[in-house]
Amino acid sequence: MRIIRIHVDLPLALDAELALPVQAGEHVARVLRLTTGDSLTLFNGDGNDYPATIQAVGKREVVVQVNARQTLANESPLPLTLAQGVARGEKMDLIVQKATELGVVRIVPLLTERSEVKLDATRAEKRLTHWRAVAASACEQSGRARLPEIMPALPLPTWLESLAEDGALRLALLPEATRSSRELRFAADGGLLVVGPEGGLGERDINALTAAGFDRLRLGPRILRTETAGLAALAALQALHGDG
Repeated sequence: MRIIRIHVDLPLALDAELALPVQAGEHVARVLRLTTGDSLTLFNGDGNDYPATIQAVGKREVVVQVNARQTLANESPLPLTLAQGVARGEKMDLIVQKATELGVVRIVPLLTERSEVKLDATRAEKRLTHWRAVAASACEQSGRARLPEIMPALPLPTWLESLAEDGALRLALLPEATRSSRELRFAADGGLLVVGPEGGLGERDINALTAAGFDRLRLGPRILRTETAGLAALAALQALHGDG
């Protein structure tokens, strides 16, 4: 039986009765066509699922009651951050969606030397809101109860300057690299993976990454598109060092 999971940005507690946010309520009533007495599961990113029952479906709101709290243990033991050169159009949506399904804890949209996407302040804010909604939807589908952090788009040098001096393994995906994913050894802080946009990482990008302590990582003999490269690398890292 399919479990319907709905993300809500609200505090949740056992036996609580609450009205769903407007967008979530419309999805439940109009798209899923659930009605009074039907079951669904809520989550708010705190690591728990909250099975609930619909108490009322009105024209303006859907009221539910929380019946239980279930702590999930399906997060990867390997904390990975994907720093992705912003890709055009729906490619970035796909990357955010699939990276969330693959268990990343953070996604950093990067503006790099060869970035073709230009974001002013207004557009950047709209894209951030959209990407966060994509990640929440991916959590609903994949069963995650923790949302990955989606950071605002940052120029690569700005992001590098903000990095903490921790034990996270720093990796940049480059076709000319020689180090393979099988050779890697991760500490408890996990890893940072940088992937370039459609045009790849430029010379200034690579020099900045090298100066910041990033190793060059190679996936194989073929050059992959940006929307394939990071996802393939994440899947390989999870299989070899995380979920696998």
